Amino acid sequence: MDKPVALVTGGATGIGAACCRALAAEGFRVGIHYRKSAAKAQALLDEVGDGFLVQADLAQIEQIDAMVAGLKETAGRVDVLVNNAGQSINADIITMKVEQFDEQRSLSRGVWYLTKRILRQFMMRAKAGRVITISSVVGHTGNPGQIAYTMEKAALDAFTKSLAQEMAGRNILINSVAPGFIETDMTEELPADVKDRILSNIPLGRIGRPQEIADVVAFLATKGTYIHGCVLHVNGGLYGG
Repeated sequence: MDKPVALVTGGATGIGAACCRALAAEGFRVGIHYRKSAAKAQALLDEVGDGFLVQADLAQIEQIDAMVAGLKETAGRVDVLVNNAGQSINADIITMKVEQFDEQRSLSRGVWYLTKRILRQFMMRAKAGRVITISSVVGHTGNPGQIAYTMEKAALDAFTKSLAQEMAGRNILINSVAPGFIETDMTEELPADVKDRILSNIPLGRIGRPQEIADVVAFLATKGTYIHGCVLHVNGGLYGG
């Protein structure tokens, strides 16, 4: 119970998995959250060694409540929360159905509620903590065919800035990391012509790696003691903020 604990939502794959590895390397006991990727989560736990698994659909409030109750027994503390879990439901404004829009946006409510519970149950009692939320460059630049997704990512950065003001003076640091285009399952599915168009706009001339996002998350989790209420852009020069 003396070892610091980091909870990473959507921790079984992509950027989340890279964050779990980076935080484990920094000495954290890592809570790997997943919704459906049980096998990948278990494989990652076997790899990092010291950690535990938590399962929940973050769109369901009662499942978040159950997860937080389980964390009290399993971990006893949460020092760092990485709000990484995400989904992308893509369609243009004409063809997207209301149900699709609501499903995309439901995750923002989950981020808000999980953070609320972690703050009250763990960080405010400990009078210390870090909340790091993974947003996206498209929340700042926009992206055709992703209105609901870009709205959600922009909202997460607004959440960070407002929460940082609410947590002023509590020794709880609140920040966002906004990745550009990163090598994940989501970007792997993009058509070749779309990838080429993206690459042509990235000054570094390549798509980023999950580890490059995780390195920034690990820095915010362990150092960055004078960084609060910020959105850190990690995108190869695509957008400067």
